[in-house]
Amino acid sequence: MLFSALCAHAKERIELIPYGDFESWTVRYIKESALIGGKTKALYMVGPTDTIRSNKPFTPSADSPWGTSNAHARAVGIEKVSLSVRPDKRGNGWCCRMENVLEIITAVGIDLKALAAGSVYTGRLVDPVGLKQGANPVSGIDMGIPFKGRPKELMLDYKAHIQPDGQVVFADAGTRVRKVNGHDEGQITVLLQHRWEKDGHIYAYRVGTAHEKISHSTASWVNDHRVPVHYAPFGAITDHPVNARNTQGKMVPVEELAFRPDLNPTHIIILVGAGSMKPFTGCPGNIVWCDNIRLVFED
Repeated sequence: MLFSALCAHAKERIELIPYGDFESWTVRYIKESALIGGKTKALYMVGPTDTIRSNKPFTPSADSPWGTSNAHARAVGIEKVSLSVRPDKRGNGWCCRMENVLEIITAVGIDLKALAAGSVYTGRLVDPVGLKQGANPVSGIDMGIPFKGRPKELMLDYKAHIQPDGQVVFADAGTRVRKVNGHDEGQITVLLQHRWEKDGHIYAYRVGTAHEKISHSTASWVNDHRVPVHYAPFGAITDHPVNARNTQGKMVPVEELAFRPDLNPTHIIILVGAGSMKPFTGCPGNIVWCDNIRLVFED
């Protein structure tokens, strides 16, 4: 039995996703507008080790496939930083820390409140975020990267602090925080899509899906955790609406049509987050740490 197990393990090929060990980060220092305090704040991005001090629009390194829920926002002349993801120490190295944060922005004596759910994903967020993306955060994310493989599992190390009785709230940068029924959980998601473009529209078939909720806190790190990829109908194609940039440079919805596990993927979406609810909705204080995000293939 041991020999068989070793042989089965030897047939696997495990590949670390670039920068998926979270040992390298780009730090941007952005000065917020005087109207909201005028502080200079750090905004972290997963990518080459670098330090940048500028409020100018920024294009992340093409070497890194990762985007985060951190955002540099500019609307009606006001500069703002939203920070829900940052590096955190793990032993002698680093990992990625994602937190659901209820931000309070004070402007002209008025407190505006917004819930930011911490997440890291394969894709790009527009920079700076404007009014349109502020109203609908999904519309500002070019979600997914080119990919042609057929992994059998996603593997990662993770740790979680999920509040079992935490209050879920909705806060969209207004003056009120509304209580919402339900229990917010972290998530690990992989979508494999076969995409094509026609007349500016991006269409897709769903090739494979991996999805797991992180519903409980962990006492310590869970290492080499595996989430299987299902090459069959799994969930619903409407469960994960995403946008992408077409060849004309416009952000458009990716219109998923059906499950087609017989096709080879053209794109992969990987998302790990401290929440799993709709934009501006979640439980403040939920935290998920992740490290060493890998894909497992049959060799």
